[in-house]
Amino acid sequence: MDRIQSMQIYARVVEMHSFTRAAESLSLPPSRVTRSVKELEAFLGVCLLRRTTRHISLTPDGTLYYDQCRRLLADIEAVESSFPGSAGKPRGRLRVDMTLSLARLVVLPRIKDFQARFPDVELTLTMADRTVELIQEGIDCVIRAGTPEDSPTLVAKRIGAFDWIVCASPEYLAEHGTPNTLEDLADHHAVGYLSSRTARSLEWHFVMDGEERCIRMPERLIVNDTDAYVECALGGLGLIRAGSYMVRHHLASGRLVHVLANCPAPAVPLSVLYPKNRHLSPTVRAFVDWVGGVVREAEGSWKVA
Repeated sequence: MDRIQSMQIYARVVEMHSFTRAAESLSLPPSRVTRSVKELEAFLGVCLLRRTTRHISLTPDGTLYYDQCRRLLADIEAVESSFPGSAGKPRGRLRVDMTLSLARLVVLPRIKDFQARFPDVELTLTMADRTVELIQEGIDCVIRAGTPEDSPTLVAKRIGAFDWIVCASPEYLAEHGTPNTLEDLADHHAVGYLSSRTARSLEWHFVMDGEERCIRMPERLIVNDTDAYVECALGGLGLIRAGSYMVRHHLASGRLVHVLANCPAPAVPLSVLYPKNRHLSPTVRAFVDWVGGVVREAEGSWKVA
């Protein structure tokens, strides 16, 4: 049994959630992939995967072994990349998760540039606004807003930041007036945004005289999609508090109006998170460096007076 190849096959099965899809991606017969995992389990003396007719899942031993496989394979890739030749070039599958709004407005408009630079990388982008289990779900890295929590298994690299902007349509402001202070918000209503983490709508945070203030706005409508959230504001349904990169075009066109500019909110960091290995694979490193450059180039246009 070639243990390195068995590790590669096993890792691909975990990441693809399927023996068949793993076999296709590796250009191997499905029987070869199945036999390899069975031989690996027999060699280790443990069950790595729970199999049903519809899906597979990791056992506790399988999770531990997958984590170690990723580390060992990354170490091997890092060693090979230190020598001339093609071994160190970014290549193979890369799965990245980020919010829909960031993908649509920032990353996807520039994705051709990434493909041109790294033609041997097969990139899968998934869009979610939830906590993901990178190892269990086979995700190489995620982009998230907010201050990352300390983690013994993840590295967080800050790539930029954006501001919160309170805004509304001219029609809403003509009907309800323009708030000039935080106290004025009591006379207004907002469109709520439902957090996937807490299952509650988000509170609004501001910094006044060096102190943070938290306000829960009256809400008649709550949504859980950023595009729908902005669309509600465009339709005059209430005030919203959105990321500056999400509304800058609408502010420039006059379809939305920035209010409470004198009541700033804490800037929101954007970070890439990936599993903590001693060596970062060339493929993940290439994406982290590339997306960091894209965000830094865009940041200047996110500033709203």
